[in-house]
Amino acid sequence: NMDFAKIKATSESYLPQMTKFLRDLIRIPGESTEEEGVINRIAQEMRDLQFDKVEIDPMGNVLGFMGTGDTLIAFDAHIDTVGIGEKSNWKFDPYEGYENEEEIGGRGASDQLGGIVSSVYGAKIMKDLGLLNDKYQVLVTGTVQEEDCDGLCWQYIINEDKIRPEFVVITEPTNGNIYRGQRGRMEIRVEVKGVSCHGSAPERGDNAIYKMAEILDEVKDLNNRLKNDPFLGKGTLAVSQIFFNSPSRCAVADMCAISIDRRLTDGETYESALKEISVLPSVKKYNAEVTMYKYDRPSYKNLVYPTDCFFPTWVIPEDHPATKAMVKSYEGMYGTPKVDKWTFSTNGVSIMGRYGIPCIGFGPGKEEEAHAPNEKTWKADLVKCAAVYAALPTIYVNEMKK
Repeated sequence: NMDFAKIKATSESYLPQMTKFLRDLIRIPGESTEEEGVINRIAQEMRDLQFDKVEIDPMGNVLGFMGTGDTLIAFDAHIDTVGIGEKSNWKFDPYEGYENEEEIGGRGASDQLGGIVSSVYGAKIMKDLGLLNDKYQVLVTGTVQEEDCDGLCWQYIINEDKIRPEFVVITEPTNGNIYRGQRGRMEIRVEVKGVSCHGSAPERGDNAIYKMAEILDEVKDLNNRLKNDPFLGKGTLAVSQIFFNSPSRCAVADMCAISIDRRLTDGETYESALKEISVLPSVKKYNAEVTMYKYDRPSYKNLVYPTDCFFPTWVIPEDHPATKAMVKSYEGMYGTPKVDKWTFSTNGVSIMGRYGIPCIGFGPGKEEEAHAPNEKTWKADLVKCAAVYAALPTIYVNEMKK
């Protein structure tokens, strides 16, 4: 009996407000650990739209609640962004952004400020149209530090705020599709020692950079042998950074290290990924140290919540009630969706990967825009996502949870 046409029309009527909200957020720089201005602007919008409760937790996440029912359904949007990179690659000011009839441009437009805009207004539509009932409560989160350490915010929300939703909608960009999983990832450091000497007589020393050169060849080859999952795809690794220590440019390096971005497909673990590198012949030959990074940067509220840089893989079944409810909500207004998966990583690594709380993904924008210069999102996506979000909880509690 849901009036999908009315939900869709109401969402379309809010486009001017959603556009203004998104453009305001883009104008406030908010890289990881520097999100305070963005969080305050989101809290203001939630209060202006008469959310039932708005809080900013000790880590700095903003939490907006609608409704009073027993079943808690959450919509998550990380609101920190990456930096702008090489500014000459941008065709417009990344923080002033731009707007035309179809698009909104600016850093964070797609990844992932559009998601908080659509979820805030999705909750507003629920309230406007009387879709909230005594069966469920909606939580909209604007979360921090995801670009630095995805999922850390939800470790805090679950462990310290003591909030545990029945399921969570991840509002990262999904190219207009519904996503039900992603590869995990981890950050690995490989370090090898050497002995320094004067560069005029390198044979007197033991060059750590030359040792690392051998390790790099074997690491590169390892990438070609990693597991391939039929749904999530292949596990991968990429050397992302290299470091060295040397007394001067006229001396042999006595330490060399690399960082590895390891993407984990279904069935891979951090233990197996570390072991694969530890048993490489050159790693054993040079007694290289293989470790996992830890993250301990303070949030903008100066809270430190240390964690290993391990971000588990997760997949929700295609016949899970949350998946089916999202598909039905979409079908009611926009036809048959494609159900797929993300290439990159999201806060789902903690929500479902660590804690087993089901996640389903649907958000405005395209994956390809994330972290890229000239980032943009589409106004039609903002409207579509807000409408689908508004219908989803009622469909879930009335039909799929039986």
